[in-house]
Amino acid sequence: MNLTIEQIANGLTTEHEMFFPEQPENPEMRESTSIWLFEENGEFGFPRIGIEGEAHSWDNRYYSANFGLGEGRVLRDGNRGGVPSPFDAQGRAAVFGAGPLRFQCLEPFKRWRVSYDGTAADGTTDQQIAGTVDETKRAALKFDAELTMVTPCWVQDNSAEKVAKMSKAAAEEATSMGIGWRLEHMFRGEGTLTVDGKTRDFKAVGSRIKRQSIRPLNFFRGHCWQSAVFPDGSAFGYIAYPSTSDGTPPYNDGYIFKDGKMYPAKAINKPWLTKIVADGDDVSVELESELGITRISGTTAFSSFHIMDTENSRFNLNQSGACYSWDGQTAYGMIERSATDEQMASWSK
Repeated sequence: MNLTIEQIANGLTTEHEMFFPEQPENPEMRESTSIWLFEENGEFGFPRIGIEGEAHSWDNRYYSANFGLGEGRVLRDGNRGGVPSPFDAQGRAAVFGAGPLRFQCLEPFKRWRVSYDGTAADGTTDQQIAGTVDETKRAALKFDAELTMVTPCWVQDNSAEKVAKMSKAAAEEATSMGIGWRLEHMFRGEGTLTVDGKTRDFKAVGSRIKRQSIRPLNFFRGHCWQSAVFPDGSAFGYIAYPSTSDGTPPYNDGYIFKDGKMYPAKAINKPWLTKIVADGDDVSVELESELGITRISGTTAFSSFHIMDTENSRFNLNQSGACYSWDGQTAYGMIERSATDEQMASWSK
């Protein structure tokens, strides 16, 4: 399905696809771009590759990359690195990089290029869960892909002016998403991957996220986020936060894209993170929209875990792929979930 640029941009301007040309004045301002990329037949998956450019460390940005290579093998690289010039050959602020990772907007809302050329800790999902990954065991990995956007932008607009007019509870939910704006796109792509000294061409599907916002995480209390695009062009996506302590309706926003139209949707029966398992976890979800109840079944694949000790608990972050099925079609897409040990115990009852 060929979408017009107006449909794809969904009310945004080409400036939203460019990066900050220089360090922002507000030290808390964040420029963030990431992708979730999956080989279309499920041979491998990259469950989040991204850069967080915070103004206070603008020239030494944090980047992270997860590479799921099948059979439980996961390579992970997370570090800080130097930055390239933001300007492309046309003088546009279309380049965003850190260390071995680089994003470039080739054509706003249509084509992007992503490349990585570095080394990553070579381990398994089970080792990540157990905390036994040997960070000194590194594997060289290189990929270069061109991505073509195939759905309209899904946009979150939480400008400071809008947040200032919200109730206290609504403002806290918006702050967890970020004070500023965020867009998410589904794509198809082609590229090359080199690992273990072998190079292969690939075709891929996935999602791209770009945001410029101030995002204090003191109100963040876990989440569930899923998306995928299917062979006929249908797609879905949503982000949901868990219930609030005072009964205020939590953030729950999403969409279904079908037959060329975006339908606002909310997730019901969400697959919260309730257990730490390598792969095969049931992550089926139901979405409620103008279309009625849409059920999408799914099971996790290419799982990556980051288990962090906090002052009073453990915080568990699961970044994975999933094999989804909907209306007789199958596709690989993303899922990200987070929760404390206490939340997991409560949700599993």
